Amino acid sequence: MNEFKADKLTVKTMASRTEMGQVAAAEIVAAIKAKLEEKEEINMIFAAAPSQNEVLKMLTESDVDWSRINAFHMDEYIGLDKSAPQGFGRFLMDHIFGKVPFKSVNLIDCEAADPEKECERYEKLLNENPVDIIVLGIGENGHIAFNDPWVADFKDTKKVKTVSLDEVCRQQQVNDGCFATIDQVPKRAITLTCPVFIQAPQLFCIVPAITKANAVKTTVYGEISETCPATVLREHLAAILYLDAESSSLL
Repeated sequence: MNEFKADKLTVKTMASRTEMGQVAAAEIVAAIKAKLEEKEEINMIFAAAPSQNEVLKMLTESDVDWSRINAFHMDEYIGLDKSAPQGFGRFLMDHIFGKVPFKSVNLIDCEAADPEKECERYEKLLNENPVDIIVLGIGENGHIAFNDPWVADFKDTKKVKTVSLDEVCRQQQVNDGCFATIDQVPKRAITLTCPVFIQAPQLFCIVPAITKANAVKTTVYGEISETCPATVLREHLAAILYLDAESSSLL
């Protein structure tokens, strides 16, 4: 494993995707246990994507006391059927939320009749349960959650909002094998906004695969701006970026 700093961001590169997942999971578990020594219960937000498969699997196999953790997710398509396998809530239920005994699991309702009211509901939940730890990834266009470059705002006044998804973001869902064609990918979503990540006490960002190499390069070396939302991680005092050999190949 190699480790270096990009401004305030700690970057760790591993030889393989498996090693990346092992290292990230071990450090997330340590952070969870440290928080649970300070507080009776904590709040965590999780990303839903194939890039998170290894770390989520290893977290479910850990000895964490999940009964003291409230779980949230960070984005969801609008209008997708709750049973659809591409749904992010469904993904997280399959990979972690349904596998360990969380104190509570709080999902964004993809079928909400009024998406704006659903944003208000979920923001209220986040205000009532301030986040302690976020486990996230980075998109091919540098997005965090569904904050694509054209809708990202580091000073957003909302914690949850509706967004339209750009073509790169929608194509990524095809590249990841979640949809057969881009026409099947929803065009709108609900997302947590950039300030949720900026203000979170701890961020663990897991980014494997060659498809993310350009985004990783820009995240680490590019100008800190909404044109690559993930660059804001370089201003965070407690953020760690975990990479495999492929995603770090341009560094």
